[in-house]
Amino acid sequence: MEGVVDIEDFFEREVAEHTDVVARAGASVLAPFSQLVSAAIKAVETGHKLLLFGNGGSAADAQHLATELTVRYRTNRRAIGAIALTTDTSALTAIGNDFGFDELFARQVEALCLPGDVVIGISTSGNSENVIRGLQAARKRGAITAAFGGGNGGRMVEHVDHAIIVPSATTARIQEVHIMLGHMLCDLLEREVE
Repeated sequence: MEGVVDIEDFFEREVAEHTDVVARAGASVLAPFSQLVSAAIKAVETGHKLLLFGNGGSAADAQHLATELTVRYRTNRRAIGAIALTTDTSALTAIGNDFGFDELFARQVEALCLPGDVVIGISTSGNSENVIRGLQAARKRGAITAAFGGGNGGRMVEHVDHAIIVPSATTARIQEVHIMLGHMLCDLLEREVE
């Protein structure tokens, strides 16, 4: 029968690729990730919040991580201020309609971001115009800016203080490492506010 996938072979190749990307990411993102964690801890300790955004799967990651922080990750503790700028459908549709899709995050950052907040833009390509403009707006507001990206990081790395770039060109692998790093960020922040 033509076209039948050898599931065992496919499974082993996917796991091997994932393991390789995680190992390479561990070597390349430790320093910028550590710096981001330190900045986020300082921000949370001084009453600031995290703002997260991205498109598609990255939007889902932003929402996921913001929820882990505001509710709980592993333990019950005080809430950590975190907002995913991807969840307010009224704001998203109004901004898209009135200002254009490229302004989706910049407009919300302008309204919600305070100096000292941490703003994390998530984009596997690093070239999403609305993510870049959101990060630019955050810098203008005096926020600490970070990017979760992949490949060479794209254009967004020019607009951030901390670039966490996964060394892969495969979207699925990049997203897998993003959520792993996001969980690590949540865990470390939670330990600070127990």
